[in-house]
Parts: sequence; structure tokens; C-alpha cells
Amino acid sequence: MTDPANRLTHLDPDGRPRMVDVSGKGGTSRRAVAEGAIRMDPETLSAITRGASPKGDVLQVARIAGIQAGKRSGELIPLCHLLPGASVAVDLEADPDLPGIRAMAEATIQGQTGVEMEALTAVSIALLTVYDMAKAMDRGMVLEGIRLVLKEGGRSGKWVRAEDP
Repeated sequence: MTDPANRLTHLDPDGRPRMVDVSGKGGTSRRAVAEGAIRMDPETLSAITRGASPKGDVLQVARIAGIQAGKRSGELIPLCHLLPGASVAVDLEADPDLPGIRAMAEATIQGQTGVEMEALTAVSIALLTVYDMAKAMDRGMVLEGIRLVLKEGGRSGKWVRAEDP
């Protein structure tokens, strides 16, 4: 017999996709943090940090895009709950050692389900926006390392990504 704790929650007993019913769960404080990066030519990074991109302020537009996307995760990802009232923050930082831009997103809510997808979506779309706004300068940019680094709250408690070797 399958251990109920290991059962896929987005499948019904017949294996069909379904929304998880969270209506009976009590609301708790929940938080998730995700990160990622986009590598690029040093000249592209310089143009972005100098504000010399032909499309405008890349980092500000990417930050807003990430926040907007995080708030809309439930519309973009099948079986992801809509979470009205979730707060999403995005930070983008130039890293000359990469070279490129590092992104971090934090999502928080007082609610019945976690905000991991909101944080991951925010980072992903922020980095895709950097790509879109800078692709005329550098089509070889690479998105990498998009991952959850922390989640807190709910029944499973706190989880922190172990350091990479």
C-alpha cells in the first residue's frame, strides 16, 4: 500500500489532475524565497548597469515584471492556487564575477497554502524580462540556478536548501 504522506496530492484516486482542497486548513504565516541568475557578456552587464540599454531601465522593468508575475502564479501554472493578498518582493543585483544579474524573490502570505510557486515564478519572469530587454545586445545569455532556497510555515514547517558542494 502507498504511504499517504508520499501520495501525489494533485492527483485524484484515479490518477486525474485535481486542485488540492485547502478550504479546511487554517491560515498560517507563510514565506518562501527563491533565487536565480542570468549570465551575459561583460559588455551587456555594463550597458545594463550604466542604464545604456536601448529598451530603458532593465532592472526596474524586470523587478516590476517579477512582482506582477509572482502575484499571477495561479493564473499561469495549472493547479496552483490563486493567492489574493500575497506579497511579492524582487531584488536584482549585478554580479561582475558571474558576469550577469542575480535575482532573489520573497513571497509572503497569511494563508492556507504556501507561496513557493509565487517566489519561483517571480524570479523566473524577472530573469526572462532581463533577457527580453537585453537580447538585442546579447542573444547568448543563459538563465541558471532558479531554485527555492527557503520556505516557512504550514504543516511542514521550515525548509532551507542545503549549501551546494
